[in-house]
Amino acid sequence: MTTFRYNKLLIGLILVGLLAAFTVDRQRHTVEQANSTVELVMDYEDLVELAQIEGAQPDSLLTQFKGAGITSLAVYEATLEKLNKSGKVTALPGADILHQNRTGTLADPFWRSLIAEGKIKAEDVYVVGQDKKVFSEVFGDLNRRLGPGRVTLLAEGDRPVLAAKANFEKVVKWNLGLPSDELAAVDKLGFYVVARPTNYTKVTADDVNSVFGRLSGINNLSSIIFVGDEVLGYPDLLPLTASNFKERKLTLAMIEHPLQLQFFKQEGLTELAVANNYQAARVYAIPKDEQPKLKIAEAIQRWTVTDQERNIRINLMRKYDKAEPGKTLVETNLAYVTGVKEELVAAGFTTGRATTYIPYFPAPWLLALIVLGATAAGVLFLSLVYPFPVRWQYVLTVLLAALLIFPILKGGGTLSRQMAGLASAIIFPALAMTWQLDRWRKQEIAGQYGNPAGIGRIIAAGFGAIVVTTLLSLVGGLYLGAVLSDVRFFLEMEIFRGVKLTFVAPLMLVTLVYLTRYNLFENVQSVNARGLWRQIISILNHPVTIKTLLLCGTAVFAAWVFVGRSGHTAGVPVPAAELKLRSLLEQAMYARPRGKEFLIGHPAFMLAVMAVFHQWPRLVQYLLIITATIAQGSLVETFAHLRTPIFMSIIRGLDGLVLGAIIGAAIVIGVYAVQVVIARLGRSPAAHE
Repeated sequence: MTTFRYNKLLIGLILVGLLAAFTVDRQRHTVEQANSTVELVMDYEDLVELAQIEGAQPDSLLTQFKGAGITSLAVYEATLEKLNKSGKVTALPGADILHQNRTGTLADPFWRSLIAEGKIKAEDVYVVGQDKKVFSEVFGDLNRRLGPGRVTLLAEGDRPVLAAKANFEKVVKWNLGLPSDELAAVDKLGFYVVARPTNYTKVTADDVNSVFGRLSGINNLSSIIFVGDEVLGYPDLLPLTASNFKERKLTLAMIEHPLQLQFFKQEGLTELAVANNYQAARVYAIPKDEQPKLKIAEAIQRWTVTDQERNIRINLMRKYDKAEPGKTLVETNLAYVTGVKEELVAAGFTTGRATTYIPYFPAPWLLALIVLGATAAGVLFLSLVYPFPVRWQYVLTVLLAALLIFPILKGGGTLSRQMAGLASAIIFPALAMTWQLDRWRKQEIAGQYGNPAGIGRIIAAGFGAIVVTTLLSLVGGLYLGAVLSDVRFFLEMEIFRGVKLTFVAPLMLVTLVYLTRYNLFENVQSVNARGLWRQIISILNHPVTIKTLLLCGTAVFAAWVFVGRSGHTAGVPVPAAELKLRSLLEQAMYARPRGKEFLIGHPAFMLAVMAVFHQWPRLVQYLLIITATIAQGSLVETFAHLRTPIFMSIIRGLDGLVLGAIIGAAIVIGVYAVQVVIARLGRSPAAHE
């Protein structure tokens, strides 16, 4: 029988790495705690529309929303369509003017004279001004959007008119420029202004400066959320945009992707974030087609969970278009805003201008120690699968660590850190389960199992084993949470790579470990680790029965669900019952534990303890141990979500441990009771003979 030895020097290196990881995690926690102000934003034009619907004065309504908790209003660029509706300008196609002239309905001599002079073209667009400042901005904006020579001033004075060579149906929907009157109105009412400009085709320095020129008179300018597929100044003038950001101390707002991974793709966004010294905040908006389906209480809870778990600091809130029973539309939306603010404050947030992370980067020497520890863990695991000489363990550790650490000490090493993070997520859960398997194996050899064990002993042993195993896995989480700690990962400009692998690989590794310790179909141990291949051949040669096919089919389906539910891509849908359970746990607990931990993995661990004590068939023990590994891998993978505060990830894992152990103990008691009943029923006939 092979003796598997745990190299103490490698364990020492793991402990050194753990100390470094703990140091970085503590620094990260301090950085995260300092970023706790959430900005509540609504669209200015949405609230103006609401005032029109309810027949209220816009300024009065806006003041009510400010009192309810809205801190900022988003101002979009003007379009001819919006200006037409508001009566600030009149835009009409030349064809309409000519039609009116032909039908005799055009009475205005001004227009008739322009037609007589041949200045009205059917294919052109004409804009008549009402407010001189608004008209001046429209004239300038159209010149920028259309280019020189395509916009002509036909008349000045009290009724200025311009002509633009453009397609009417398209140009009326184009974004022109930020409207100064709306910016000033928002600023005057004491809101923060969130500007929403777009980029220009073949953008010039003058275009960039014109945008910031419109913003120059605004006192409470908070952030900019760009509209469209590019940030202002892309591709060649990003330094100019960044210079304006830094001069005005503006926050770059990054809209979270609908799949909740990274952000909505805008060319130049990450480059601008770097140039702005990472003064950026993540933005979330409940999807437009989803919000009407949510009750207000559900939407309020959504915001609280989102801000807590996904590092969202700008809540871009849409209004509800349908009133709740017994309330007006205004009252409904005011209650919505008030509820969001109150829940955020109760969760420990403040509201105001969104805070941002300091540009945090851990010391390279700390990262180097963490990578060294992760490398040592990998080599230790290899030695526990296939023992090899100690000197070669040290050589392999030094070589691998040197390859990974060198780029980090040179000032880069993002890929090295991602590799170390992936290794930590895979290796530590497997190591934790390996240690537990070896402990059970040693006790079995010593003859501690096989005799009837009381339920109290099984549960006590189960609690002790699951706590120690989970804490060993948690070491991997602390490694992962530390080695990928920096502001880029917090903002999801960089992300953990290999999510699906972290769910599958630990199961495969623990399977290898199990096959080096036990014969799968017999309650005996393997002769040595080199018998692994013979085990695999034996499994492949095992007779296939209908029962085997059903078991394999069930396993394949479970794997499909398991892997399909991982990551952020659209995969296996979540049942409605599970969504309700999640909502309940989110309200009841600080950090909702993962279902695969407290409902599957941890209960399976407790049953595995019972299986070991009662010496159930090896195949049953193996299946329970593999299922238990799911929870250990999931716990560590939780830390791969770098946007989630490190403290919350720790508490989530511990919550899952406590809840899962309790559920597991209840299942063990239930199984034990069934065994007792069956045993008594089995003895009953003999008693009557």
